[in-house]
Amino acid sequence: MPELPFPDHVRTLLTKPNPAVVTTLRSDGQPISVATWYILEKDDRVLLNMDHTRVRLKHLRRDPRLTLTVLDESSWYTHVSLIGRVVEMVDDEGLIDIDRLSTHYGGRPYPNRESPRVSAWMEIDRWHGWGAATD
Repeated sequence: MPELPFPDHVRTLLTKPNPAVVTTLRSDGQPISVATWYILEKDDRVLLNMDHTRVRLKHLRRDPRLTLTVLDESSWYTHVSLIGRVVEMVDDEGLIDIDRLSTHYGGRPYPNRESPRVSAWMEIDRWHGWGAATD
């Protein structure tokens, strides 16, 4: 599996607002996947953000390991899977992080201003790509 830093073509793919799926581990070890928004930060960590009621927060607090698979929005055959763990988790005061994600994906701030959110940063241990995203 390739190591960081990402090659330029993979970094370009990961900085676009692509569809993505995050997988966490339930308490019984069963993996569970859900669609998600993400942002690749300049330090190569990945920002994820969840409503405070999401069960995946409980999963990540118990076991911070996760994977994120990003699909190229123009060709789903091309995808990158990131394997790592959550290294930081904080309340999203002022909804700053969800607004960043919502603007990245939809061009405007997040509409639900009532429900608390939690931001989590994933540190990537390794990654692999397929299609045009191979190393």
